[in-house]
Amino acid sequence: MLLASAFLFPNITNQGIDFVNQKLNTQISHISDKGFNLGLDLKGGVHLEYEADLSGITDDSRDEAMNGLRDVIERRVNIYGVTEPVVQIYGDDRIVVELPGVESIEDAISWIGETPLLEFLEERPAEEIEAIKAMWTQIDGKTFEEIQTIDGWEKAFENPYTKTELTGKYLQKAVLAFDQTTMEPIIELEFDSEGAKLFEEITERNVGKTLAIYLDGSPIIGDFYAPEVNEKISGGKAIIQGDSNIEEARTIVQRLNQGALPVPLSSPIVQQKVGPTLGQISLDNAVKAGVIGCIAIALFLILFYRLPGLLASIALLAYILLLFSIIKLSGATLTLAGIGGIILSIGMAVDGNILIFSRMKEEIKNGSDIYSAIEKGVSRAWPSIRDGNITTLIVAFILYILGTSFVKAFAFTLIIGILVSLFTSMVVTRVFLLFNARGFMAKLKWPWL
Repeated sequence: MLLASAFLFPNITNQGIDFVNQKLNTQISHISDKGFNLGLDLKGGVHLEYEADLSGITDDSRDEAMNGLRDVIERRVNIYGVTEPVVQIYGDDRIVVELPGVESIEDAISWIGETPLLEFLEERPAEEIEAIKAMWTQIDGKTFEEIQTIDGWEKAFENPYTKTELTGKYLQKAVLAFDQTTMEPIIELEFDSEGAKLFEEITERNVGKTLAIYLDGSPIIGDFYAPEVNEKISGGKAIIQGDSNIEEARTIVQRLNQGALPVPLSSPIVQQKVGPTLGQISLDNAVKAGVIGCIAIALFLILFYRLPGLLASIALLAYILLLFSIIKLSGATLTLAGIGGIILSIGMAVDGNILIFSRMKEEIKNGSDIYSAIEKGVSRAWPSIRDGNITTLIVAFILYILGTSFVKAFAFTLIIGILVSLFTSMVVTRVFLLFNARGFMAKLKWPWL
């Protein structure tokens, strides 16, 4: 209880540590005073909505692409320490991103927008490239106004490369290395098994031709330069070699490893800062409800079960301290749904004690001494407590695995609450009971009945 209290009330604990350090000339470190992580419904944050460009994706692959996009964005915002982001697919091509606790819309957009789109492009058919090059010759040295008077001038601005199936979706990792001859920085790419197959197929059909590597719509290694494919490349490894300096190469590697988007995203079509939907008032009310509920439970236990009820009330306090310290140390985001799970688990924590006390009463009335009655009450109540909590845990785990973020918050606190309640009812309460089952209190039966 003392250790849990130290984590829950770090300011008081740190004052005590300062006092000890001053008096004993020690250097005990402070406990982190970071508070609870509050969810979007209690703290507010940023709401963004994006539209994905699925024009280059077949109908059969759209769901897979959107799921991959959602996973990448979640990984991206998690790198920046955003806890419990809500990233959901909306409709066929929309992604909704809600980031609790984020104050700046611009920061949120940059976190997601900086994620690169890596693409490998192959040459267009030879006749199309020749037509483009021919148009380059016609417009060379002319102003834009003069270019517009030439028939078919738009072809000069067409990309001589076309997209392939290989994108950053299949990228496994990127590593900064150096060319052994020139010592210039290069970027080594490694694809997953599916990406390796695609890369092998692409290089096989483009032997003697060039492949362009694009990052966020721009070629990494020059406007019209791309490496030539000398042979089919197996194994799923590629090298990006260009004019980048070490810092630029390191930045590209970092961005690629943080997650390449499988499909392009537009600028946010909706961007707004979201205030707490329930706010501080609702949080205060939830806390008050929890306090009142705990007091009511403690009074019920004391009135109906006397001394065991009083001891169970103390164990209930230990349960609350342990539960909140675990939630705080785990870094889990606390939402109103999570608070609901905590309050529900408080009732379940008392349920185990009531079963034990009822068994104890039966044993005392049958003539057992207090100590034996406690041991028999605990052992006979355990199967009911175990089975009841296991069935609830099964449902809670299913909710956590299959549920959305808010349902997961409820399930998480419920799971932790059930496990802690098992410990407090079967260990803490039992220790309190056995401690008072010897000496003067063991000679009196009325406090136990």
